[in-house]
Amino acid sequence: MTRQERRKMNLSGKTAIVTGGGRDIGRACVLALAEAGANVAINYHSSGGGADSAVDEITARGGKAFALQGDMTKPAEVQALVDKTVSEFGGLDIVMPITGGLIARKTVPEITAEHWQNVFDLNVSSAFLLVQACVPHMKPGGAIVTMASQAARDGGGPGALAYAAAKGAVLTMTRGLAKELAPDIRVNSLCPGMIDTDFHNVFTKPDVRKHVAGVTPLKREGTSEEVANLAVFLASDQAAFMTGACVDINGGLLFS
Repeated sequence: MTRQERRKMNLSGKTAIVTGGGRDIGRACVLALAEAGANVAINYHSSGGGADSAVDEITARGGKAFALQGDMTKPAEVQALVDKTVSEFGGLDIVMPITGGLIARKTVPEITAEHWQNVFDLNVSSAFLLVQACVPHMKPGGAIVTMASQAARDGGGPGALAYAAAKGAVLTMTRGLAKELAPDIRVNSLCPGMIDTDFHNVFTKPDVRKHVAGVTPLKREGTSEEVANLAVFLASDQAAFMTGACVDINGGLLFS
């Protein structure tokens, strides 16, 4: 999708929150939303450099954005982000809870209760807490785009049981939110497959990545920008009759 095509998804005058917006898919979503005209509030946990540079890039182009550090598993820090967003921009239209991660690969015998809870807090609780804090401020016609994973469809790779289960919960939560928040707010989710991000730089061996790319019909990994393009589409009025959808973006590796 070209920049010109993306501009047709006009988000001028709208305000978006993106958590996990300092790197990879989150940062790409931040830039794509701003390019479409939205004001953007960026949450980051430890990727301050990426978040700050995104703000600089957006403001240099005449857009509006700020970055705020916070742990999205802590309700008080979630609320601080939402309060600052509403104070700065006067409202809220789009919510993208991108915060998430594997933490570590652990087999069933290795998974502790603490690890299981931490993975669910990072991937599921963080998204719910953000949505819960944002909904009272969202205008009719608003949109929420959650971030699941192909792992939610196929159970994930070795040592990813907790992560896959958590992302499956994100899908179910998305469907439940779509029912409860309709008709004023639409809620959809993305299920990315093998995307070229730090997630796989850290947790996936190079030979595995090469193999997966080779058996994918499109013969490559995806990019953060491609996922962000789809996220912005789901947030835009062009997707006005879509809610409760869980959209795969995996190069054809898995059909659901």
